[in-house]
Amino acid sequence: MTTPATLHRVPRHPHAWLAWLLLSQLAVALLWWRLGWTWGLPALVLSHLAFVVPVFMPRARLYAPVLDRLPVDERAVWLTIDDGPSGDTAAILAALDRHRARATFFLVGERAQAHPGLVGEILRRGHGIGNHSQTHPAGRFWALGPRAMAGQVGQAQQALARLAGAPPRWFRSVVGHTNPFVAAPLRAHGLARVAWTARGYDAVDGDPVRVLQRIGRDLAPGAIVLLHEGAAHGRSVEIVEATLCLLEERGYATLEPPE
Repeated sequence: MTTPATLHRVPRHPHAWLAWLLLSQLAVALLWWRLGWTWGLPALVLSHLAFVVPVFMPRARLYAPVLDRLPVDERAVWLTIDDGPSGDTAAILAALDRHRARATFFLVGERAQAHPGLVGEILRRGHGIGNHSQTHPAGRFWALGPRAMAGQVGQAQQALARLAGAPPRWFRSVVGHTNPFVAAPLRAHGLARVAWTARGYDAVDGDPVRVLQRIGRDLAPGAIVLLHEGAAHGRSVEIVEATLCLLEERGYATLEPPE
């Protein structure tokens, strides 16, 4: 496996995108001047799209480094569970115990503060925790400004550090969205961003068959599997259990990145 330092990539230059933005607009201005608006206008639109589209692409690296798979050859995956703690946490922990599996729980700060015992139980059973924002503003995370983004990352980091006794090392953007203002707080708190390789859309789809079909298509050595707890459809525990059975059937173990 690649060294832990290489896997855990904290943003080094949070504002590097500004230089690319400036260069792109200079190039557009030059094109417009030399060839006119028929070339300049499409170039302007495309140059803006180049900075907007990556916000909504979980694996895009324009604004911050991201880990989307583990560089391993053996049949093993990193199992990650978002949006807790919740009323499902205890049952999911029991399922993980039954299958002798390990996972990282990406926790929401305010939910962790409301259920400190569950945070302790996650750690006591040998699982990891990650930062998944303070309030999980799913509809507007992509549009947060610098101050709001710093608050979402920093407040969750402080809350989880108090509850766990040590600060998390990994961060997952809400809905996978990563705007230009994410990198600075990640750097400030020593966090590395994590995306995923395989997902079943279980946060919105409560059908275990469809969810497992989607996950199964993308299973491969080193895959990062995304699951959720506390989904509104009420079948998160069942889906986690089914995913664990799928991994066993295909001969996959679970692992976490080395410290």
